[in-house]
Formats: sequence, C-alpha cells, structure tokens
Amino acid sequence: MNVRTICLAVLYEGEASGYEIRKQVVEGDYSYFVEASFGSIYPALAKLEDDSLVTARIEAQDGKPSKKIYAITASGRREFLDRLSEPLAEDQFRSEFLMFARFVTELPRELVAQRLAERRAVIERELTDMQQMLHKHSAAQDCWVIGFGRACLEAARHYIDAHGAELVNMARDGDRAEAAE
Repeated sequence: MNVRTICLAVLYEGEASGYEIRKQVVEGDYSYFVEASFGSIYPALAKLEDDSLVTARIEAQDGKPSKKIYAITASGRREFLDRLSEPLAEDQFRSEFLMFARFVTELPRELVAQRLAERRAVIERELTDMQQMLHKHSAAQDCWVIGFGRACLEAARHYIDAHGAELVNMARDGDRAEAAE
C-alpha cells in the first residue's frame, strides 16, 4: 500500500491535518500498515488534492499558525475502495533483532541474553498497547485486526520463551573484543 492510499484510509474515517495523519501512521491505529514520513505525506496530500480526491481548508488556531485540514471527497472514497479491491502485496517483515540473531555466534552470551530480554519486553509493551486498543475500538473488523496482531506477537513471545536459551547458547563466551578477533 502506498502513502496516497494510507492518507485516504485515515481521511476515510474523518478530517485530519497532515500532522494528524502522520501521527496516526507513526504511533496510531495505522502504524501497523505502512511507513510514511512528513516528506512523503505532504506531497501525497497535494497530489490527492490536485486529483480532487481530497479537499483542504485552512483552520485558524489561537496563538498558533493556521493549519490545513483535509477531507476525503466522494471520488476519494471510491479511489480508496478501488485500491483495496486490487490484489494485495505480500506482507513485508524486517527486523534488526533477526539480523542480530543471524550473527549470534559472533557475539558474547551476555549481550545476546540482554537483547533477548529487551525484545521480550518490547513484545510485552506492544501486547499491552494492543489490549488498550481493544478498549478503544468496538467495531468487529478493528477487533479482528488487533487480534491478528496480538496473535503474531504472542507467537513471537512463545518462540522466544521456548527457544531463547538456544540462541544464548549459540553465542560466544567472552566479550565483543574477543568475538571480533
């Protein structure tokens, strides 16, 4: 899914500024779908506006600069649903943790154990965040999506719990300096 489509998705649910869209994509409900930076969101919004898929209005703010509020048009709604009707790309999964694990034999056991504990703590935080999201959303489709995400995280947690000691045991005795030699 491209940045245009994610902007339309956020606006499908209501008006938003570029900043609010970015916030939804980075740390909100849309953070699990695609990555988008300010540098990609604003050009996408400008193009969507040029294509009459969104409209924009300026809203004054007390003591702050005015902000541009975007709203999806009927054409934008159709475009968004058309994009969802296209074949989906494969999910992309990239993980610095897995890169770390790939080279575990070159690293000291203490570091590996530490990174494993850190990864498990991140998973627990994400599971807690998703549980809180369930309280915020009541629509069945939102609950299904959150449940899918929780299942993936729970599987990762289970794998770490069941096989984490194996990873630690693959690591070297000693410090990083010895491993680099």
